[in-house]
Amino acid sequence: MKQAKELCRCHWVDLDKPDYVDYHDKEWGVPVHDDQLLFEFLTLEAAQAGLSWYTVLRKRENYRALFDGFDPHRVARYGDQKVERLLGDAGIIRNRAKILAAINNAQRFLEVQKEFGSFDAYIWRFVGGKPIVNKIRTPADYRATSPESDAMSKDLVRRGFKFVGSTICYAHMQATGMVNDHAMDCFRRKEIIAISKPS
Repeated sequence: MKQAKELCRCHWVDLDKPDYVDYHDKEWGVPVHDDQLLFEFLTLEAAQAGLSWYTVLRKRENYRALFDGFDPHRVARYGDQKVERLLGDAGIIRNRAKILAAINNAQRFLEVQKEFGSFDAYIWRFVGGKPIVNKIRTPADYRATSPESDAMSKDLVRRGFKFVGSTICYAHMQATGMVNDHAMDCFRRKEIIAISKPS
């Protein structure tokens, strides 16, 4: 445990929150190409709107259970009764607009899969198929949006997705490794660069 605490990490990681540390150390910024996991992050990022990521992270397992493991085929078929059950469960963020957006986005997600063969093939086009590696030296170097997230947001909105503003899209890009925003002195930066290189 002492060794884990001594590792240099991104400034935003709260060492007093083990689940936050675990997320940073194992997931944040790792390139994701699995469609179901991409849908999971898209749904959770939308749920985060106006809230902290940690608030959503703590409810992640509840979301997985209540949203059928984030299977877009199942979520796309949710009806009024399911929506009411979700609204009554304190294990998730009980916001009708966000729940309806998740169902709508699952339907749009399936449309994108049909058009491009996979959501992965579609979404990674916005960064040319490989991660953008930024040079984060201070907290001021973090950005909320980018030209790529602007383009992604615009196209997702055009396709009918909800809760996909540029800020949410950029957070999605960070989470799924489309962007490597680990700080220059963070131990994960070089590790992720190494695993992101074509084999």
